[in-house]
Amino acid sequence: MNKDTTNIKFVYFVSTIAALGGLLFGYDTAVIAGAIGFLETKFELTPAMTGWAASSAIWGCVIGAMGAGYMSDKFGRKKILIVTALLFAISAIGSAIPNTLSQFVAARLVGGIGVGAASMLSPMYISEIAPANKRGMLVTLYQLAIVIGINLIYFVNLLIAGAGTEQWNIDLGWRYMLGSEAIPAALFLIALFFVPESPRWLASKGRDWDAMKILEKINGKDRGAELMAEVKETLKEEKGTVSELFAPGLRTAMIIGMFLALFSQITGINAIIYYAPEIFKSVGFGTDSALLQTVIIGLTNTLFTFVAIRFIDQAGRRKLLLWGVSGMAICLLGVGTVFHLELSSGPLLLIFILGFIASFASSLGPIPWVIISEIFPTKTRGTAMSFAIFTLWIGVVLITQLTPVLLDGVGGAVTFWIFGGNAILLLVFVYKMIPETKGKTLEEIEKYWKKN
Repeated sequence: MNKDTTNIKFVYFVSTIAALGGLLFGYDTAVIAGAIGFLETKFELTPAMTGWAASSAIWGCVIGAMGAGYMSDKFGRKKILIVTALLFAISAIGSAIPNTLSQFVAARLVGGIGVGAASMLSPMYISEIAPANKRGMLVTLYQLAIVIGINLIYFVNLLIAGAGTEQWNIDLGWRYMLGSEAIPAALFLIALFFVPESPRWLASKGRDWDAMKILEKINGKDRGAELMAEVKETLKEEKGTVSELFAPGLRTAMIIGMFLALFSQITGINAIIYYAPEIFKSVGFGTDSALLQTVIIGLTNTLFTFVAIRFIDQAGRRKLLLWGVSGMAICLLGVGTVFHLELSSGPLLLIFILGFIASFASSLGPIPWVIISEIFPTKTRGTAMSFAIFTLWIGVVLITQLTPVLLDGVGGAVTFWIFGGNAILLLVFVYKMIPETKGKTLEEIEKYWKKN
């Protein structure tokens, strides 16, 4: 019993360090919210230039997500995670010292590459380290870390903005906001030197003895030997080519990964968060509603992520998705109806918004990271996850660009009904296509696709 406890402590330690990639993900993507107004004044930006400054990191995310998979399959999960930590640090320093917009955008693109890479590497690494019965909960730590990173930088931005005058913030404050990311980036970089390489990646490269040592440390000697035999048996059946991912059987896994990634974005989470200040103003909050809404949404998001952590390995991925996406669909259709009936001055809109956030945080927020990290074969897991996470970031780009157009062109009611319709499509997809993977080893999941 004591030995098992020690193993679990080691897994928690390693998984928490890997999840710091998620904290930096949240920190990096949300830091711009506090700085963009001061940047706009400092560099005298037009609306188009402001949009480019705010969204430039997203394009880096697309590049990072697409390239990191191949690199991690070739050089290892740990090495490329170390590279992402360096990219975060370089971006933090680079975006704090620019004298022109072009210099700022270049630094943010570097950070975006780190975010995109970490968004597939961290959950993948955790899934390859974690025991099957704890994998869902441990990968969900990554989503929790994203939420904590977002909340942390909101707090840091608030502290920095309050430390000086408006002119001080225009001259220096925004630099401190963006540069503050160097601190968690440095901690992430240092901590990564204390974690092992993924045992499954080591086995795929023929380093069986190194892989066995790590598997035994995590699972105990007997179970470690059993897992090593499973890993080796499965690796013999893998070709390790991209075409394998689109062959019968594994093709279904690829479709599931890309569909989940895309729909985790086009069901409107970022649209809700971006539009929330105006929504909360419409239900009676005053001029300080921007800060209040981030606190309310942040607390709700954080609280219900713990619901996913608690139940994902008990109820299972599929059941949580079915319940959560159902709640999202109901709340999105409710938001659209409130706009349509012009009832936005009452509490009903606030209830639907928070209901959507709660449903998302306990299901579609964390679970795609879990499923995408566990359904692909070892030799090509990195490359396969790159395809899926690349799709996710394309969804982010689409929703960021199209939401203002939709809100202006067809109004709030139709916009949120579209998101609700997407949620219904996702619900049907989950019911028809996604099997339950809780409690199964990565090798058992791979064999399932090949049998079906």
